[in-house]
Amino acid sequence: MTEDKGFEVHDRRAFASQEPEKEEAVQKDADAAPGQAEEKQSASQESQAKKEYNTAGTGASQALPQVNFPTFIISLSSSVLVYLGEMEDPATGETVVNLPVAKQTIDILGMLEEKTKGNLSEDESRLLQNILYDLRMRYVALAKK
Repeated sequence: MTEDKGFEVHDRRAFASQEPEKEEAVQKDADAAPGQAEEKQSASQESQAKKEYNTAGTGASQALPQVNFPTFIISLSSSVLVYLGEMEDPATGETVVNLPVAKQTIDILGMLEEKTKGNLSEDESRLLQNILYDLRMRYVALAKK
């Protein structure tokens, strides 16, 4: 049996772009002490990822709002409004309607309401109920068209 060459896989992960010398050094370390080399490489990758995470976005032109429950709910509701075609997509500037995604996000908000019942402040609970009511009414009105 001969194998047909169907496709080629290229590893584009960050650690895959190491220089050949580093790969050889890692291989030599692995030959000497297999567990120790893997731990060193893993720790190095982890520290590099933390540095990238901490420095990413430091040059942002605007400060992002603090993430708390109300801002999370408002963020999800804004995405529903985009999927209902009532707001422009901030990334593309286009207005699109995607009812299945809008319904799924509304269902996620409903699940959050159910799972957080009794754990929210009165204001948070009222906010979630009002947003859900409004989004469901908008969805039904658009789905009937």
